[in-house]
Amino acid sequence: MEHSFWHSKWQKNEIGFHEPEGNALLVKYASYLLGEDSPSTSLKRIFVPLCGKTRDIAWLLSKGCEVVGAELSEVAIIQLFEELDAEPTVTPTAKGKVYAKDGLTIHVGDIFKLTSSDIGDVTGVYDRAALVALPSPLREQYAAHLIAITQCAPQLIISFEYDQNEMAGPPFSVNEKTVESLYSADYNIQRLERSVLEGGLKGKVDADNLVFALAAK
Repeated sequence: MEHSFWHSKWQKNEIGFHEPEGNALLVKYASYLLGEDSPSTSLKRIFVPLCGKTRDIAWLLSKGCEVVGAELSEVAIIQLFEELDAEPTVTPTAKGKVYAKDGLTIHVGDIFKLTSSDIGDVTGVYDRAALVALPSPLREQYAAHLIAITQCAPQLIISFEYDQNEMAGPPFSVNEKTVESLYSADYNIQRLERSVLEGGLKGKVDADNLVFALAAK
């Protein structure tokens, strides 16, 4: 999928995939990233790939986490900081730009150009919008890259399963078999939930929510 596709979506505000109030499944299963007694005494540093301007970032920050994000669209990140009422420091880099303020750091540019040195040590990965945003040919590359740059950090993945013949995506259908094929060599995978997505996906097609916890082997 070309970068221009996502730039156009944000420029035109065609962001039906964006959840303005955050994700209830993150709240429900956050302990798999933050520990049972969050906020804990140890600092949690969570990586959010292809983060957009998700309100989940505000929720993670409210729990005392540091958040590191990666996002292609600068429009999305400008809006994110505006909605957080935070004025970031913006630093140009060879790979794009870095927006940072009060425990939040967002790398604006191509996620595939980031290295583990760029994002630093992270204690977990929250993937609600990355895997489902990528067409099948890119998912294997993405999963391998994510493992490399996060050093196999634990993951909480939220995805959808639906009949891809009824809607082209994105977001794409990513079922349990797909998650296992991408990550089972490096992670123990636990499916935490499968539930009907109320109202369907974008109101167009019946879909199920899927939630997975990944722990390094």
